[in-house]
Amino acid sequence: MKKTINRRAFIGAAATASAGMALRPESILANGGHHSVNDVKPAILGGPKTLTGSFPGWPIYDHTEAKGLLDVLYSSQWGRLNGAVTSRFEEAHSKLYGVKHSLGVTSGTAALYAMLGGLGIGPGDEVIIPVYTFIATYNVVALHYALPIIVDMDPESFQVDPKKVEAAITKNTKAIMPVHIGGSPCDLDAILAIGKKHNIPVIEDACQAHLAEWKGKKVGSWGLGGGFSFQSSKNLNCGEGGAIITNDSDFYNACFAFHHQGQTSATAAIVATGAGVRGSNLRITEFQSNILLSQMTRLEEQAKTRNENALYLSSMLKEIPGLAPAKLYEGTTNGAYHLYMFRYDKESFSGMSRAQFIKAMNAEGYYPSTGYGKMDKDPYILGLADNHFYKKIYGEKEMKRWKERIDCPVNARVTEENALWFMQTDMLGSKIQMEQIAEAAKKIQKYSAEIKNK
Repeated sequence: MKKTINRRAFIGAAATASAGMALRPESILANGGHHSVNDVKPAILGGPKTLTGSFPGWPIYDHTEAKGLLDVLYSSQWGRLNGAVTSRFEEAHSKLYGVKHSLGVTSGTAALYAMLGGLGIGPGDEVIIPVYTFIATYNVVALHYALPIIVDMDPESFQVDPKKVEAAITKNTKAIMPVHIGGSPCDLDAILAIGKKHNIPVIEDACQAHLAEWKGKKVGSWGLGGGFSFQSSKNLNCGEGGAIITNDSDFYNACFAFHHQGQTSATAAIVATGAGVRGSNLRITEFQSNILLSQMTRLEEQAKTRNENALYLSSMLKEIPGLAPAKLYEGTTNGAYHLYMFRYDKESFSGMSRAQFIKAMNAEGYYPSTGYGKMDKDPYILGLADNHFYKKIYGEKEMKRWKERIDCPVNARVTEENALWFMQTDMLGSKIQMEQIAEAAKKIQKYSAEIKNK
């Protein structure tokens, strides 16, 4: 079994890192938020690596998860049709989010797919989605043979631009599906107002946004429904899994039926026929549900740590010219920080490319990612225009026009030149380690001309 990482060990590691920091005169000092960096060179130029210790591994687990798995194993009730654990998870999840209903499913993709299925989305319909997101947001629309209308981002927040959302609406628009990308809320007030104005349901892709809040209320609970992912990298995870939350009982019943072969009862006989015209099997297992119940015992504490560390890191990075933490909209009361997103401007780093900055950060012990790319220009996406089913449904002329409609020039610039991420486990580090990230960036900036010509 993988070595357990528990809270006591984590605190001990943080204390060790803090003690090591005190012995390094070149480091930032944690003295009430005052930081100073002397003339120590970056690691890429032969100086000492900034990072002390290491960031937590993932997933974090202990005997709680082991007991949960064994309890299900020995019960001989491994699926929701004859087990009781999934119902307990759904009750706990509903309570956590302050909603009437939660429905466990096989993945975040399945959650989004089932919500569109519950809405009856199909051929001839259009669904508005952001360009800056994981491919699953697009895939679930295509799986229903609806037309995914991809709209551009707000470059300061990385979130979907509400103005572009409203401009993309047509008589065929049947749903707006914003994404709380990175775990930070999109501009919900603006998007919900657009949905209300045009009488179009808003369903939230909150797959990365566990416990994020807008005006003190959990994201995913603002629109008609919200979808979450429990895939291995997520802040709440069981390897694979997902959930739908909603306060609308009719919508819940429609999603339940879609995820359960059209049947409306969790104990319906397997030989029974369903209601409606289509359904699937997207049922979560009892094993997954008990792992989630175990992981939820740590979720709120971990979310608090990520949020505090991310805000502290932002307070330091925004003081460094050329680094801009992703903007949080005014309604944001808590971020989930599945991703810590920020922008890099090479002009403030002596013209040093983003790739050179990443390489220099790697030498310091940090591994920022460039994140998502140009979804609107990806051959996988553009191939939809030549798909024979789509040509049959929409016509060749309309599919050519679709390629023009989804052009997102702001996203192209940001993804090519500016976007950077740290992952959620980095935000579980110590306060000292947040200071060390800023220290590394300052050293790299000071010596950027030399690094550029190295």
